[in-house]
Amino acid sequence: MQRARRVLPAVESAALLVAIMFMGSLVLWVGVPVAWLWVGSQVRGSSSMAAAIGAMMIGMLLTIAVLVSVLGWLNRKHVELLEARGRAAHLPPNAPTALEHVMVASAVVAVVGFFVWFFGFSGSSPIPLNLSY
Repeated sequence: MQRARRVLPAVESAALLVAIMFMGSLVLWVGVPVAWLWVGSQVRGSSSMAAAIGAMMIGMLLTIAVLVSVLGWLNRKHVELLEARGRAAHLPPNAPTALEHVMVASAVVAVVGFFVWFFGFSGSSPIPLNLSY
């Protein structure tokens, strides 16, 4: 009974880490670009285009660097939980980590979300409705 109590929180912790990694990677694909485009638009309103682009590029690179390091740390913690439960010994030597699966899944969600937004809600159409030249 004592072992079951120790394993259950580890399972919940592993699932929580994967959920946090998924949300963090969605922020990486969607939130960071949108946030820095907004910051660039605010800088452009009070300064030059070069300053806006520079602020966006530097800010986005720094934000991505921090977010990637946080995601890597979360992935290492997930691997440590697997090792503590003895599950890491059953994995092949070059098995993909949870972060690799999460990044692919979140990229697919981001791309599908973009297409749904672009074709369904943005008001843009790939086929011009007004054909008057």
